[in-house]
Amino acid sequence: MSGPAREHRVGQAFVALADTLVDDYDIIDLLDQLVGHCVDLLDADAAGLLLADGGGQLRLVAASSEDAQTTELLQLQADEGPCLESYRTVGQVRVPDLAEMSARWPVFAAAVQRAGAFRSVHAIPLRLRGQAIGALNLFHGVPGALPEADLALGQALADVATIGILSERAVRRGEVLTEQLQTALNSRVVVEQAKGVIAQRLGLPMDAAFDRLRRFARARNLRLAEVARRVVAGELDPAGLGSRGSRSPQ
Repeated sequence: MSGPAREHRVGQAFVALADTLVDDYDIIDLLDQLVGHCVDLLDADAAGLLLADGGGQLRLVAASSEDAQTTELLQLQADEGPCLESYRTVGQVRVPDLAEMSARWPVFAAAVQRAGAFRSVHAIPLRLRGQAIGALNLFHGVPGALPEADLALGQALADVATIGILSERAVRRGEVLTEQLQTALNSRVVVEQAKGVIAQRLGLPMDAAFDRLRRFARARNLRLAEVARRVVAGELDPAGLGSRGSRSPQ
């Protein structure tokens, strides 16, 4: 994507992220939008996002695909990798070829090569006033470096999302990290449960189940976590998620 069309999509992405900056926004929707915009605008094959809890431990809170989710979890299990390094250094980490990273991150590099989904990754910190609250990973299936302009755009998107996660008053009180992360983790658990219900009922892969859940929520301007809760509670039939004329129960 290039030229006026890309500029238009970039503008739409920032407007969409800014629209979440209200008192009752849903953090899981914000983070899902962020990884989605990164895949769309930066030609990434997938994206994932980790946030730090009150003790500084990173937790997976959003991923655009099952492969991205698995790769993020591999980093957490190995306690090494680009996303962790980006968070710890509050800087971008660029890995044009993961095959060359065995000395830097031996456990993670070996695991990701066995998985075979991605060959390059670029990590971008979610930062505020010199401190990181998490990191965003951009995954590609082929080796290669991202252009500087794409990295700058990715950082700008991450910065806007960070503002959506933290407010000046909450940062001063030092209360928001644990509260917001716990909200995100609770929502993610429900979303994962709903994906499983939809996949099992409809015989779909997990990626396709999540896509149906997300499309249904966005088409009706509903919170992703709320739609997921309805599916898990049996209030919303998974078979109706793909029907254009289906309506959400009131």
